[in-house]
Amino acid sequence: MSSATPESRDRIYRSPMALIGGFLLLVIIGWLGFDAVVSGSGNTPWFALATLLLLVPLVIAFTLRPAVFANHDRLRIRNPFRVIVLPWGEVEMLRSGFSNEVLAKSGTKYQLWAIPVSLRGRKKAARQTARQESGRRPSRGLGLFGGGMQMDGLGGRTPVPEGPTRAETDQIMDDLGDLLEARGQAKASQGEVSVRWAYEIVGPAVAGAVLLLILAAVG
Repeated sequence: MSSATPESRDRIYRSPMALIGGFLLLVIIGWLGFDAVVSGSGNTPWFALATLLLLVPLVIAFTLRPAVFANHDRLRIRNPFRVIVLPWGEVEMLRSGFSNEVLAKSGTKYQLWAIPVSLRGRKKAARQTARQESGRRPSRGLGLFGGGMQMDGLGGRTPVPEGPTRAETDQIMDDLGDLLEARGQAKASQGEVSVRWAYEIVGPAVAGAVLLLILAAVG
């Protein structure tokens, strides 16, 4: 009977708005580029192809590609041009400011592109928290239902959620922080940090940029 524990499944975090925006941008760029290739004359089709070769990988890199994968052993960050794998034992802390970041014990900082900070989400969460706090305050005439209950709009009363409401991305960072606290000292969570460049993105983009420069120089 094996004593090895099965590897836990990844929790995957991505930005839905980035996915939608990236898909729409690719549709627009593809439509305009295809039209220029088919209908253009002279060097126009070549400029269109070079532009597509440059823009399509960049759009994919900044919209469709970013993701964060977390399991019990490690955190894997897929950013626009790199993939970073950090065992929990090598993570010093997770922090949020104007961006969400992970700080390795080596002092290196990595940004979590797939989990953007939403100031609008934080303001919305703050308003919801204020309404919850207002609902917990005892009111005249409510008797025993004064604290911890609020009207549900149908004449009934529902319990008010305990604790402040968190913005979605802030809640994700809290969840990752809990995972770090629980697994940071585990034997299976030790190892070295690895960083791999996304040459499948960088290569075509650089080729497109070089081709554009050559076409511009040739005229």
